[in-house]
Amino acid sequence: MRTPMNPKARRTTLALTAATGLAIAGLGLGTQTATAAVGSAHHKVTFTRSCAVPQHAGYLACNALRVTGGTTVRTRLAHPAAAPRSAAGRADGSVSGYGPADIQSAYNLASPAAANGAGETVAIVDAQDDPNAEADLAAYRSQFGLPACGSDNGCFSKVDENGGTNYPSPDSGWAGEISLDLDMVSATCPNCNILLVEANSASTEDLGTAVNQAVALGAKFVSNSYGGSESADEVSADSSYYDHPGVAITASAGDSAYGVEYPAASPYVTAVGGTSLTQDSSARGWSESVWGTSASEGTGSGCSAYEAKPSWQTDSGCGNRTVADVSAVADPATGVAVYDTYGASGWQVYGGTSASSPIIASVYALAGAPGANTTPAADAYAADPSALNDVTSGSNGDCGSYLCTAGPGYDGPTGLGTPNGTAAFSG
Repeated sequence: MRTPMNPKARRTTLALTAATGLAIAGLGLGTQTATAAVGSAHHKVTFTRSCAVPQHAGYLACNALRVTGGTTVRTRLAHPAAAPRSAAGRADGSVSGYGPADIQSAYNLASPAAANGAGETVAIVDAQDDPNAEADLAAYRSQFGLPACGSDNGCFSKVDENGGTNYPSPDSGWAGEISLDLDMVSATCPNCNILLVEANSASTEDLGTAVNQAVALGAKFVSNSYGGSESADEVSADSSYYDHPGVAITASAGDSAYGVEYPAASPYVTAVGGTSLTQDSSARGWSESVWGTSASEGTGSGCSAYEAKPSWQTDSGCGNRTVADVSAVADPATGVAVYDTYGASGWQVYGGTSASSPIIASVYALAGAPGANTTPAADAYAADPSALNDVTSGSNGDCGSYLCTAGPGYDGPTGLGTPNGTAAFSG
């Protein structure tokens, strides 16, 4: 059963620390290196953060990582002859990065029972405008043979944070994030409608206002691929922006290894960690480990400094809210294919927990609308363990406990595990 929540009326602005106080290692934009198992070999890739470091208090950064070099997995296009060429394109009709068939196979979403989502709307909340969002989405879906999803057939819509068309100024970094988010919803739930809500800025207030707008427009599934350092003010921000009973709200756990970000720390959201995803010869056909490349690169996790422990979370090594709840692919070295032309040249490969958050939001959509007055984040904790792929290897730091090291059952970096169908995401 889903857990009831008590709505709070107070609205306030979260005051996060300034960039100089962001205690998240590696949040800069410089190119970094990751190594992960791809097939039977190890491949080194370089990547860069898509969004700039916040320069003022109360601003957040997206958790998208764009691959800039190295060898990643490849996926076959449905219509290779028409594929636009880019650095990620291949002459053999494939592109680098996992595609929809891979995501659906890895997470057991391709069965008729799971491949629905028709009539459900997944909302994506990001900052700034991507002028090419609809066109790039159409290109991605066409190349992978997915149903058309545009404004003309009512499948795709884009609004500003107030629900209108006074879009914010464009930003190429956030445009990459937007393309990643839209493509991951498409890959995971091809029949879902998509609502893109663009916040006026990357401030907590604007992004939170966009979350509220998404819910006001009827979305029951809202993905947030951004975060920043915790602050004592976040508890009041919870009630202002993220306390929406009966709405599945997901948030990225972060890309800077062990440590907790907000809003992933909020007890009203499903905190989504990241894995390295590898195709293999097992019965499942896939294996996963914690995405943790170095002390400053990997999925976020840990024990919140400010948020009380929700009743449905029972791990004993953290008296407060523990991050994460569940997880999905996020390692740039086992990254996903994305199509982006605003500041980019078409096919790209992305990683980061910005990939895992919209994947999980879309799995919730496949499972169906949450019940009224419930906390969807609690669903996985009440589910049969077989409804999740338990991730038992890897770490994202040296904390000395399950908060940064995977093992059987719950752990911080991957939560309860990754989706094995949709059963763990319905009340």
